[in-house]
Amino acid sequence: MNAMDLLEFARGPALWFSLFVLFAGSAWRVVAIVRLGKRPDLSEPRDARPFAGAMRGILQRMILRKELRSRSKLGAMQGYLYHAGLAVVVFGFLPHIAFVERLTGISWPALPGPLVYVAVALTIVSLSIVLLERLTDPVLRLISTFDDYFSWGVVFLPLVTGMAALGGWPQESAGSAPLYPVPLAIHLLSVELLLVWLPFGKLAHAFLVFGSRAVTGIAIARKGAAL
Repeated sequence: MNAMDLLEFARGPALWFSLFVLFAGSAWRVVAIVRLGKRPDLSEPRDARPFAGAMRGILQRMILRKELRSRSKLGAMQGYLYHAGLAVVVFGFLPHIAFVERLTGISWPALPGPLVYVAVALTIVSLSIVLLERLTDPVLRLISTFDDYFSWGVVFLPLVTGMAALGGWPQESAGSAPLYPVPLAIHLLSVELLLVWLPFGKLAHAFLVFGSRAVTGIAIARKGAAL
């Protein structure tokens, strides 16, 4: 398989397979959760406003608790930093927007290139700190599983391969043919690996986070407990 064949494979069969697994796996995950149902609750609710409880669960759990902030201020900030960096890279980079437009016809204004490059660098550094803390903290190391390390890897890999692929694009247009198809193909394959894994590991919180926090918030409000 030559360079262009590898790129065409990444842009064609591998892409469509990863998207199929992403959507089918996500639907399977959601259906499995819904089928769990809920236990009958025979107690009288302390708070009968489920929407308010759901919103409190979503919003308050976005803020790290004081007890955890005081433990490691550097580590506590990394979650905010790399999530913000990933959002900038995924939704603000012109080639990514052009890629989405080719698939769906939807586009939006891109962020300046230098800003995206800074976001990539900060995200790589932040994820590296997260991994270092997981490897050196005795408690985190004890509770870490294959899912934690593999999920970290499939998020980290597209960032590194994406930086390597940047040099292959002509400066005039993000839609031009790549000068170096192999780095771009490797980047696309790393992204597709992320899409395939996303519904099945802890990365599924990307689409479950608000629903799970809302359910938790409703349950806590019903019991009259504090978040």
